Amino acid sequence: MGVLVAERYRLDEPLGRGAMGEVWRATDQALSRPVAVKLLRADDGDAASERLRMEARTAARLDHPHVVSMYDSGCHDGRFYLVMELVDGWSLAQELAVHGLLDPQEAGAIGAQMAAGLSAAHVQGVIHRDIKPGNIMLTTDRIVKITDFGIACFADDASHTLTATGKILGTSSYLAPERAVGRPAVPASDVYALGCVLYELLTGRPPFLGENTPAVVQQHASAAPVPPDHLRPEIPRSLADHLLLLLAKDPAQRPTAEQAAGWLAAVEAHSDQAPPSGTVSPGGPPVPTAPAHMLRPARSRPTGSRTPSKAVIGVAGAVAFAVAAVIGASVTSGDGDPSSPPPGSTAPSTSTPPSEAPLSGAPSATASPDLSSSAFDDDKDEEKEKPERQRKRGGEKGGKH
Repeated sequence: MGVLVAERYRLDEPLGRGAMGEVWRATDQALSRPVAVKLLRADDGDAASERLRMEARTAARLDHPHVVSMYDSGCHDGRFYLVMELVDGWSLAQELAVHGLLDPQEAGAIGAQMAAGLSAAHVQGVIHRDIKPGNIMLTTDRIVKITDFGIACFADDASHTLTATGKILGTSSYLAPERAVGRPAVPASDVYALGCVLYELLTGRPPFLGENTPAVVQQHASAAPVPPDHLRPEIPRSLADHLLLLLAKDPAQRPTAEQAAGWLAAVEAHSDQAPPSGTVSPGGPPVPTAPAHMLRPARSRPTGSRTPSKAVIGVAGAVAFAVAAVIGASVTSGDGDPSSPPPGSTAPSTSTPPSEAPLSGAPSATASPDLSSSAFDDDKDEEKEKPERQRKRGGEKGGKH
């Protein structure tokens, strides 16, 4: 018989191990159901314990089919633990690593589910702050589950900009421009990260690449992304244009998660209509009009950078100044780990330790953050999910990939 946690949860099989502890497939003996138990290491300090407590508090506010459910939390033999819904599936990072690009219609459906989960969180005042492929689970039935609220915050908490060590939490490839310079996370920051993930599902790469992490962060603040249909022509124009709205530099120009969910859910794979200006999106409020520099008169427009809006010039200058001072940064802007086992494991919310970007001074619109390579160590301590069994998904999906 396995170890019994809190005289109730029997640890059956390890599923993942990482910087903050280990995750087990377990059995809730009181309710006779499978669960996932995240167990903090005995030698972890107060910071790690507080992070798990924050995950418990934020996730406990949420009850939504596209968010991993939180069941219980507590302390056992001096180790903090979380009890969560057990997800039969794999992460989007694994999906990308093993199967590559998604069909545009399927990518839109996954994006709609992500947006719906984020909308539910935002309604409850919860901002995730680390949306990325590694934190999005996909069940065997292709249902999205947002997980890992370890660095989430409450929208009404004015102190959430910095951690106690003066650092910004997040992952560089999916970090919204406003967060890169020390501004507080807002719901629109999650929407931007959603756009980055959807871009990667459609094109196989995040919207910005660079030789090092500071270069990637600078592009988030100042560079226009290449339209995804220029990288992959079969992407419907309507989907490509709406994706650019999610990636707007100005948070006020992005749709809400609710608007994004409604529009993405109604996307037709072969539609080539741009999102209408000022009209009501299916299932949601009006979709904001795309900024002028994002509107394209024809698909044949040459690929290239566009002039960023004046609203982000100050932000870009601040980031450029900081990047210029960085020497010898290593490439750490990726998310997925190619060595991860293929999709097919039964896995819970196996969290990936977030990257951290220290700031030099108090956060402000003109702050110059320290964008050293250690600030965004995105791949370090990536948790590996142990497969319960191997599945061949080619037959399940009808050879879509």
